[in-house]
Amino acid sequence: MKFMLLMNYHVDGVEPITEWAPEDIKAHMEFQHSFGKKLTDSGELVDAQGLAWPDAAKKVVKKDGPAVVTDGPFAEAKEFLAGYWTVDVESLERAVEIAAEASAAPGPQGRPLGQEILVREVMSAPPAEQ
Repeated sequence: MKFMLLMNYHVDGVEPITEWAPEDIKAHMEFQHSFGKKLTDSGELVDAQGLAWPDAAKKVVKKDGPAVVTDGPFAEAKEFLAGYWTVDVESLERAVEIAAEASAAPGPQGRPLGQEILVREVMSAPPAEQ
């Protein structure tokens, strides 16, 4: 079973990572690399990526006529998708275990962040009619 673990960048009471002390950023990034290696070594990691900041985002909508493209950041958003992991695991329970570990990544002064990780199963599309 494949799941996407979507990491939202918003934790109440925690400043953005760009404002953390250098040693806290280093500890957080070491955790992320170690976490990725552990999932790779177990054969569960399909893909993992961090995403660019919202000011580099584009919102695209097309109905009739040309597409409408809006530049970020989007003021209405208090949080944003910061990155994701795609994992291939035996069960939803295992995906939740992995998400819980990711949620507890170290933040300032090494405290667990408690970051929200959304777990979504990857579904296959129905076959196209021919």
